[in-house]
Amino acid sequence: MSAIEINFDGLIGPSHNYAGLSLGNVASASNAGAVSRPREAALQGLGKMRRLMDLGLVQGFLPPQRRPHWPVLQRLGFRGSAAEVCAAAWRADPGLLARAMSASAMWTANAATVSPAADSGDGRCHLTVANLASMAHRSIEAEDTHRVLARVFADPRHFAVHAPVPSSYGDEGAANHMRMARQHGAPGIELFVYGEARPGGFPARQDRRASEAVARLHGLDPARTCFIAQSRAAIDAGAFHNDVVAVANEGVLLVHEQAFEDQPGVLAEILRKLPEAVIVEVPVAEVSLADAIGSYLFNSQIVTLPSGEMALVVPAETQDCAPVKAWLDRFIGGNGPVGRLEVMNVRESMRNGGGPACLRLRVVTDEAGRAAIDPAFLLDAPRWEQLHRLVEAHWPETIDPAELGQADVWQAWGAAYDALDAWIGPQP
Repeated sequence: MSAIEINFDGLIGPSHNYAGLSLGNVASASNAGAVSRPREAALQGLGKMRRLMDLGLVQGFLPPQRRPHWPVLQRLGFRGSAAEVCAAAWRADPGLLARAMSASAMWTANAATVSPAADSGDGRCHLTVANLASMAHRSIEAEDTHRVLARVFADPRHFAVHAPVPSSYGDEGAANHMRMARQHGAPGIELFVYGEARPGGFPARQDRRASEAVARLHGLDPARTCFIAQSRAAIDAGAFHNDVVAVANEGVLLVHEQAFEDQPGVLAEILRKLPEAVIVEVPVAEVSLADAIGSYLFNSQIVTLPSGEMALVVPAETQDCAPVKAWLDRFIGGNGPVGRLEVMNVRESMRNGGGPACLRLRVVTDEAGRAAIDPAFLLDAPRWEQLHRLVEAHWPETIDPAELGQADVWQAWGAAYDALDAWIGPQP
């Protein structure tokens, strides 16, 4: 089957701020309380999208969710108008209001888990919305994510969009899922990575039962599905998702030596199920877990260009860490499976704990499926220019966390969301 991979990046919203809400995310915690730059953040994300478009790839986007999230505050007992609800929440518990103002939906790798038609039981592309149950500020995203994905992928001939699995079983989406295949349109193997909780350590956010449920919903062949335990060492070092220590594309897996609990067994299983797989294991002696996580080496995108060459899209921070840069220079300069390095400046996202891979959701479909996607969420050069100008005109330049209680700040966000909604247009 001829197939296309579309990256749907999250447009970073006007409420982008550093509240340090994500336990286990070292970058998020270390930048808590800093002044953020929402306009610059969104423009950096748009710059990444444009670069991939210029490389010949198909690019989409998902809009930011409206913040503050009034419904959750109302369910918590705050009454009155939207402004009164926020003001009351700020007086009662500023941390509670900060959770309702998070722009974390920008990391669309956590929006859903995606299985292409070549893997599913019914020959459709399946998407299961993640419940994000382990973090209060992210758990409020699922309802709106489901609504948006149901619009973008509305055609039931090509797509099936599933509601989140029950919140008793934490699911964090594609950030803990990888797919490998000879090429995008060929039947492949799907790798679900889960964590196991340990008292006193950072939380393990992906429940094995959630991953198993997603595999059943998608109709995956058990013989071509792997359930893999993430290493406790990686979780405790700050690898809160698998995509901080491993990344795959088509037949290539790039993985840190300490990514999985039973690493030799996992790699052997992958090769049994996909003998043509090329596994590049980065030794801890060359790149420590701390350097891998600090630079977000693995929170990168490997993409297949129209020429067939693969490119590795890395954050600029990889160039600031000497061991990581040295390893990348050897890797790209050798005869390995990836021949091109693309360095991206997404520092505003990185400071909140999300690199290039966090910002995108990968969807593989064919030309008929692509034609069935709501075109309002696909970008070409003119639409990218329009969106860029909209962000420049409406996104705030800075946000100090101390300003989150000010009504004029929320009102400015509202105007930005209104402008974006008008540009996207109503559902067809």
